[in-house]
Amino acid sequence: MMGFLNIYKPKGMTSHDVVARLRRVTKIKQIGHTGTLDPFAEGVLPVCIGKATRLIEYLSDDKEYLATVQFGVSTTTYDIEGDITYTSDKKITQGEVENILDNFRGEILQMPPIYSAIKVKGKKLYEYAREGQSVDINPRKVTVYDIQLKSLNYDLQQAEVLIKCSKGTYIRSIANDLGQSLGCGAHLIKLVRTLAGSFHIEDSIELKDDIDVKKNLINPVEMLDYPKYFVSDAELEKVRHGSVLENKEFKAGSIIILIYNNEEICAVGEAENDKIRLKKVFI
Repeated sequence: MMGFLNIYKPKGMTSHDVVARLRRVTKIKQIGHTGTLDPFAEGVLPVCIGKATRLIEYLSDDKEYLATVQFGVSTTTYDIEGDITYTSDKKITQGEVENILDNFRGEILQMPPIYSAIKVKGKKLYEYAREGQSVDINPRKVTVYDIQLKSLNYDLQQAEVLIKCSKGTYIRSIANDLGQSLGCGAHLIKLVRTLAGSFHIEDSIELKDDIDVKKNLINPVEMLDYPKYFVSDAELEKVRHGSVLENKEFKAGSIIILIYNNEEICAVGEAENDKIRLKKVFI
């Protein structure tokens, strides 16, 4: 069995918890997830089954989130689980939020939360934080492709913000930075990942003990966005032995391609001029 599952990760579970539960209920050991979600967050979690774990590097890293931001309060963790560090009575309007969002579009430098798993000198940042130790944190370059205000509850001072971004973007940091930019403080109170690469939230499935993996398995040939090369039955033997294939279809240069037969992925190759060299073989 080989393919992807589009799992809806519930709030309160880690991504590792999801994998452990799937292994327990399916009896399949070779399972891996992509794009870690904190226990606080929920939503799309792509999971690789069987040999598809070797395809993780070929999945798109771009993400989309629906974040609920609480203005007027800042916390140590930049989310609802932290201790309060600052409060403000200032009321923010829809226009003010929309105007400030322009500063968060495009390539930006972002300071990761101190309560995060990023390692500095071999130690995770949250370990320094729990021990009360200070540590120098370098800002990281990330890309926010789009950020939009979906709604603002003026009375509650809560905003729903849709964010499309690159891998490694901390939505908690965006919430905190929004509060700083508006002079009122802010933190994240809810986070739903609505998209991970080509995995959409409307297609995600609930994590249940009676989950039907075979029925919900997604074919890598359909999901991976790379040029595809169909091999004949005669060429399958070459693929099995990892032999070089003749390139008759692709232009000169070096590109990654998916090699398949009977709608099943056989290998990942790299087309180099008149040759296709196999990088990973699955048969």
